[in-house]
This record gives sequence, C-alpha cells and structure tokens, in this order.
Amino acid sequence: PLWGLDGSEATLIAARENAVYRVEGPDGPVALRLHRSGYRTAAELRSELQWMDAVKQGGLMVPEPVPALDGALLHEVDGVQVDVLAWLSGTPFAEEFPVQGTAERCEVFRQMGAQMALLHQVSDAWTPPAGFTRHAWDLDGLLGAVPVWGRFWDNPELSQDDARLMRRVRERASAELASTKDTLDFGLIHADLVPDNVLVDGDTLRFIDFDDGGYGFRLFELATTLLKFMPEPEYPRFKNALIEGYTTRRRLNIGALDLFLLLRATTYVGWNITRMQEDGAQGRNTRFIDTARTLALTYLNT
Repeated sequence: PLWGLDGSEATLIAARENAVYRVEGPDGPVALRLHRSGYRTAAELRSELQWMDAVKQGGLMVPEPVPALDGALLHEVDGVQVDVLAWLSGTPFAEEFPVQGTAERCEVFRQMGAQMALLHQVSDAWTPPAGFTRHAWDLDGLLGAVPVWGRFWDNPELSQDDARLMRRVRERASAELASTKDTLDFGLIHADLVPDNVLVDGDTLRFIDFDDGGYGFRLFELATTLLKFMPEPEYPRFKNALIEGYTTRRRLNIGALDLFLLLRATTYVGWNITRMQEDGAQGRNTRFIDTARTLALTYLNT
C-alpha cells in the first residue's frame, strides 16, 4: 500500500542478500526489494538509491528508484527495509553466455567495459548529497583488520598451509597496495558486475543490483567481472575486449590488474565465512579457496 501496489501479484525472483519480487503494478512491473536484516543501514540504502538515480540521469541503463506515495525512497515495515525499483527487461549474461559464440561473448565484454567506464565517469562528475555514505573497497576494506567481506585468512575451512598462505598474501599485498594506492584510479564502483547482474537485451546491456556498490579501486571493478571467467579457454579474449571497451571512454592503468584479481578472489573466501550453513556452502567454499590459492601462489612467486 505504501507504493499503491496493494492487491498486485508478486513473484519471488531472487533470494540472495535481499529478497527481490517482481510486482505487477498498475503502471507495469516493478522490482520490490526486502533487504536482508542488518546488512545495510537506512542511510546506506538511501545513498545507494540516490546514486542509482544520478547514474540513470547520466545515461546508463540501471534500475530507477520508484518513490512511495509519500515521496520517500525507503520505508521500514515490521523491521524490514523496503524499496521499489523500475523493472528492467533483459536476460542475465549468466544465462546468455552458454548459448553465445565467441564473437558474441567478446562483444558483450566490450560493451560491459564501455558501460563500466561511463558509470565511473558519471559517478566522478556527480556531487553526492549531504549524508551520502557507502562502504569502501579500499586498503582497509580489502586487507585491513576488518575487511568489508570478512577476514579471509580466518576462514575455518582453510588448511594450515592455506591459512599461512593467505596471511603471507595479506602482508605482501598490503605493502604493495599501500605504496601504490595513491597512483590508482579510485571512486564509486558497482563492485558486483558478475554475470547475474548484467542484463542482455539485444544490443543493449543493463546493470542491476548496486547493493555492494561503494568507493573502490576501478581495477577492482574490472577484476570482479573477469574473475569468474578465468577458467574459460577464451579468457584472454574476454579480458582484452573488456579493457578495450573501457579504454574507449576512459584511460586506465591496468598494471595492477593481477593483484586485484587476487584481492577479489580473497574477498569471496571471507564472504563465505558467515554463510557456511547455507545449502551448497561447502562446495562453494572449496571453489573459492582453490581459486584464491592458485592466484596467491602465482602472486607470491612473481
């Protein structure tokens, strides 16, 4: 009723960090989000919605916040934070990828790179309003005492050897990033442009799920997209296409990209610590640790 949607049909679409429903409203479908309790403050969620609105106005195809009847972008109902977004059409890239050819896949990566660059360009030109707050994927957020996604070196499923390896990586990567961070491009990033969060609609790409967005290194953005595709035989072509698309709009020094691929891998090892009781968590944890181990050994031996 707060959005004038009472009586509308609702269908659960996703239940990850948030529960997302497609609601058939009187003016067309919208996305209703019920936020995970304790994951984000009200100020952080309002900031996310303000940023998404600015990005939308800047020319990107992202979900547009839908104000409630009283004009508010966010409400709390029975202790649950609730907001509504315009519905975007398209198929997740995760579903398109298996049926596409190499040329089609590379074109999607090229477009993703260009859209990433536009996202960063628009975000840099925007002046956040007073009270704007989002977490930071910075040195502390990645490698500090309390990283954004958890102390990856304390994952309970790490072997003694792997735990030592993760601590060595943390020490060396911290020193490297501390000495180079001031030379790296830094600003607002989506931070979760994985295949499920990129919608393909013909020749058009749309970015969804800004829940993990905040301040971070722009190379971390590229690494997030690339990491899941590293096992693919076509990975070098995907990587080149993404970088090519990005640099058609913005300059970017990619010299530290391998470091950020490793850092992205370690964040998943930390993220899974609080989710070990979920279905499939054990297998997921093994994959995360295997990936982090492989990249860590390469990093330490280079």
